[in-house]
This record gives sequence, structure tokens and C-alpha cells, in this order.
Amino acid sequence: MAEPPDSFPAPGATPVPARGFPRTAQRLHNADAAGHPRHVSEKTVELDLDEVGLATDLPRPPDSRDEVQQVPYRPVQFRDDDLPSALERAARWLRSAQDWLGEPLDVIAVHLDYDDRAGAPYYEVKLLCNEEDLAGAPIAMRRAVQDGSPAG
Repeated sequence: MAEPPDSFPAPGATPVPARGFPRTAQRLHNADAAGHPRHVSEKTVELDLDEVGLATDLPRPPDSRDEVQQVPYRPVQFRDDDLPSALERAARWLRSAQDWLGEPLDVIAVHLDYDDRAGAPYYEVKLLCNEEDLAGAPIAMRRAVQDGSPAG
């Protein structure tokens, strides 16, 4: 098994979680507003993730046309022929995910696209969300602190 990376991105760079370590977050850090790590720990924090690296108890988009996609900042996609319906489902999902996470979800972009292929929902609303948030890393960090073994 490969080792996780030993360093974090340069200050101001977007952290990209290591691939190939779906069950354990290897060096979660607590960053200041500029993205600089305040404290880095060598402790391992266990995460309960599914086969694609999402927390098993993360609320999933409720409609079969919606999905959480797979990239470091994952698009959570809401598809519908009615734009207000897609936006409403996106807002409901975002509220439930933030309630679950216990803090604001890191969303770096909202993307609107369309698909004019026959039979496909016309509108595609995508929320580009931080993969660590979708994996439940902040929850694991709080649990580790509550258990008396700070991971960050």
C-alpha cells in the first residue's frame, strides 16, 4: 500500500485529499482563513466511508436524477426540467448536509448547465463541495477531541 503524501499544499493552494486511503484520513489539519495549517498532527482519525469515499451517513440527494460525483471537490448534481425545482432540492440537500456536518459545508462554486439530449432533464445544477466535508472529516475531528485524543 502506498504511503500518504508527507506535505500539505503551499499556502493559498487548495488542499487535495490523497486518493487510495478511503477509510482513514491521514493528516487532517485545522487551517486559518488564509488556508495555512495552524497545527498538524501525526494522529490518524478513522472515518466511516463508503466505496467512493463519502461518509456513510452523509445525506444523499433524494431524487434519482441527482448525484454526488467523484472529484476532489465533488459536484453534487441536481437535474430537472424545472430549474426552480432543481434549485429547491439543492437548497434542501445543502441544509441537511450542513445540519449533519455541524458547520457550513465548503461549497466553492454553483454551476448551472443544461442537457438538450432527448429524454434527459434539461437543467443541471451542481454544487462543487469539499471532499473532506462530504467524507465527514470535521465530524471525526470533533469526535476525536471529545474522546480526549485531539487529532488536530
